[in-house]
Amino acid sequence: MPEEMTYAKAGVSIEREELAIRKIRGIIEKTSRFRKGKVGEVMQGIGSYANLIDMGSFALAICMDGIGSKILVAQELDKYDTVGIDLVAMNVNDLICIGAEPIAMVDYIAVKHIHPEIVREICIGIYEGAKEADVAVVGGETATLPEIITGIDEKGFDLAGTAVGIVNKDKVILGEKIKVGDVVLGFKSSGIHSNGLTLARKVLPRNMWIDLLTPTRIYVKEILELINNYDVHGLAHITGGGVRNLLRITDLGFYLDNMPKPQMIFRKIQEEGNVSDKEMYRTFNMGVGFCSIVDEKDSEDVIKRFGDEWKIRKIGRVVEEPGVRIVKDGKEMIIR
Repeated sequence: MPEEMTYAKAGVSIEREELAIRKIRGIIEKTSRFRKGKVGEVMQGIGSYANLIDMGSFALAICMDGIGSKILVAQELDKYDTVGIDLVAMNVNDLICIGAEPIAMVDYIAVKHIHPEIVREICIGIYEGAKEADVAVVGGETATLPEIITGIDEKGFDLAGTAVGIVNKDKVILGEKIKVGDVVLGFKSSGIHSNGLTLARKVLPRNMWIDLLTPTRIYVKEILELINNYDVHGLAHITGGGVRNLLRITDLGFYLDNMPKPQMIFRKIQEEGNVSDKEMYRTFNMGVGFCSIVDEKDSEDVIKRFGDEWKIRKIGRVVEEPGVRIVKDGKEMIIR
């Protein structure tokens, strides 16, 4: 039996990332005063999936993200036409968490050496993602940085983006309505999405890496329809940190006793790396890429109308006790 693998042993410490954020948060938040009393005044502190600036009759939402070490999988397999979809997905899926409609984004591609065909393939994916999310890519930046970017076979690159959206100020969703007894609806993921790749690459044989390039599912159309027809109490994009992302939207806890059977890619990661159940659920999406918190009555109607089409199911409920409790094979694990 191989030594038990964790995300930290693979090289990524979620706890250290959170510590770094706490150390810089106060400094960054002080910049909000530069717009105090002006157009574009910041409406909340840092920590949500996206932030909001006041534009008078509406709010402008803004966020940014990249796709992490999924880039190395693309380089290793010399396949670049899907990672652009991931870039769009990681940004727009964050924007919708506060009820905003994504409208535009810009991208940043930094390369070790410019390979026009690779850049073209990346942009094909960006186009496909933008089409799915109904956003316009209005510009970007390409930088050649041979002394900074490394990568494989001189084909190293990094990929990041910034997205903006709009939302009526009275329609912003920040989790304040979440209450004990609310139902957690889980939207099926398309696979590993764009998180936990550092661990996955460490343990999976190379002949399984193609499965790691399955693009991140984009939830924009489903979530916008949901919030236009129901009183949605909270929304969470399940990314790095797994189900711990639910704790970003409320101080209440969650009891998840109906999680789906994870896709094969997760079972292989766990098997090949001897990864514990708890570590899997605090690192990967485990088959649920997005969550919506709604009233129990509304949940019944949502499942009836959209369950099969949107690939959603009730996965649990909101409880008083802090943390996320997951029931698997009759045993309960607590993730904080």
